[in-house]
Order: sequence, then structure tokens, then C-alpha cells
Amino acid sequence: MSWIGKKVLVTGAGGFIGSHLVEALMLKGAEVTAMIHYNSRSDWGNLEYLSTEQKKNLDIAAGNIEDSDFVAHQVRGKDVVFHLAALIGIPYSYEAPRSYIQTNVAGTLNIMEAARRFEIGRVVHTSTSETYGTAIYTPIDENHPLQAQSPYSASKIGADKIAESYYLSFGLPVTTIRPFNTYGPRQSARAVIPTIIIQALTRDEIRLGSLTPVRDLNYVIDTVHGFIKVAECEAISGQTINIGSGKGITIGDLAATILRLMSCGKPVTLDNKRVRPPNSEVFELICDNEKARQLVGWYPQFSLEDGLAATIEFVSANKAIFKPETYAR
Repeated sequence: MSWIGKKVLVTGAGGFIGSHLVEALMLKGAEVTAMIHYNSRSDWGNLEYLSTEQKKNLDIAAGNIEDSDFVAHQVRGKDVVFHLAALIGIPYSYEAPRSYIQTNVAGTLNIMEAARRFEIGRVVHTSTSETYGTAIYTPIDENHPLQAQSPYSASKIGADKIAESYYLSFGLPVTTIRPFNTYGPRQSARAVIPTIIIQALTRDEIRLGSLTPVRDLNYVIDTVHGFIKVAECEAISGQTINIGSGKGITIGDLAATILRLMSCGKPVTLDNKRVRPPNSEVFELICDNEKARQLVGWYPQFSLEDGLAATIEFVSANKAIFKPETYAR
């Protein structure tokens, strides 16, 4: 599939993964409309890291994913839609669950309905490994039961089912991509890796939540490659595809690895306010990526240490954008 001249919409384009996806699509020659959340500061989020030339060639659409009229206007006439817009912070979902339903479920409904109405040729909907909950078996394949262990997870399961229903009911060519934990440059301190790095750079100790959960970590360029490969494969409409490395690491071992790469000997201590409620914590996520390998030819190309090194470099060069004294939810 050639992306040259393809009219592509990316929702959530100002976010961490979304900004990298926009950049990759533009490099492939796509004509990208980047949907971002409206704000009065004309702030493009992580798209601000793109070059001046890239930003000049980018069509920015600032609005709200919950506004069906706005969404329909952006979807109309597109060849491919990548839907990434979502509220993603798990701790904040405990405090504002209704917001997650409105953004993640109703927002997804708006995208699917507009894509059906305007007969869009390819839609890629973004899920999350959090929908699996704590592993019943590992590695986790796409047939693993879904478990709503947080309001965030519940909202994403609902969004996934909306996408599935539009394939089964209307034949909408939508594929759900389910990335495991993605990290890399531009990620906020809401996530554990930049949290560890910025604290190592600025504080006397590293304050974290539980150190025992196991996560499957994927460098953002690998994840973006997965999005593009999924979009290029029309034969997998209606399916869900896991994107993950297939390797797990505890948060404690992850922190130790980062501190070693930074030549930092600071202690790691428990911060109780960062610990999830016991029945909400997801203790093990390890991806079975065989389906991605077999159906779309995707596999991870970056090692954990290489990805962490690039992330350390970014956080070190952009310390001013982080608030290490504040627990980012």
C-alpha cells in the first residue's frame, strides 16, 4: 500500500503515540489531518516537537471528540482513519469515571458512525492491554477474557465493543489494535518510565507505587509501525491485533535498569498514593504477538535498553516540561 497522497485522519494526534504516528505518516507521503483537543492557547501538544516544515504541511483540526458534528466534518472524505483520542490515565479514572465514558465510549461511537456514514475504506481503532486485566494465562493472546479492573479499562472495553458492533452490524472495515505498554520520547510523567527518569534527574529518591506488577514494554516507534502495518492489511477487518514485545519486566526491575543506564544510585521508595486499589491493580501483562507476526508481518525492532536510552535523552533535554514534585494522574 502506498501512502502517498492518501487522506488520513488521526484523532488524538497531539498525544504521545498520536504525534509519532502523524510524523511517520507524513514521512510516507500521506496528507494528514491531525485532530487535537481544542484549547484557547493554540497548543498542539506533542505535535509541537515536529519540525517547522512538517508543521507547515499539517492540517490541524482542533475540537472535541465528543462533538459528533465536528467529528463527522473531519472524517468525511478521508481514506483512512486512525482513532487514538481517549482519556488514558488510570488513577484519574477513579475520580472522574463519567468523563471516561463520554470521551472513550461516546467519542468512539462518533468516529464509527461518521466512518459508516461516509463509507471510509479503513478504520484503525485503538484499544489497550489494560482491557485484559491481570493475566489468567500468559502470554496473553487476543482470545484472553476482558476484565474491567478500572473505570478506564471498562471504558476502553466499551469502546472496543462499539467498534466490533459496527463491523458486525454494518460491515465497517475497522480493525482494533491493542498495544501493550508503549514508552519513548514525548511521553508524560503520567507514565512510569518518564516518572522514574525525571525523579532520578531532580530528586534524592525515586517514589513509585507497587514494584511487583509485570509489564510488556514497547518502544513508541515499534508501536507506530504496528499501527501502519494494521492499516495496510484489509484482510483483518473486524479483528483485534495485539502489539507487544512478548517480554515482561517488573516495575522494580525496570526502575533498576533505568537507574543503571543513568549511572544513578538513588533509592527507590514506596509512595502509597501511587498504589492502585488492590482489586484494580493489573499484576501481569505479557503479550502474545504471534497474530501480528503472522497476519501483518509486525515484530518489535528496538531493544528495551535502546528505547530507554532514547527516552532518558529526551527527558534529560526537556526537564522543564515535567513536574517531578507532583503526582501526575
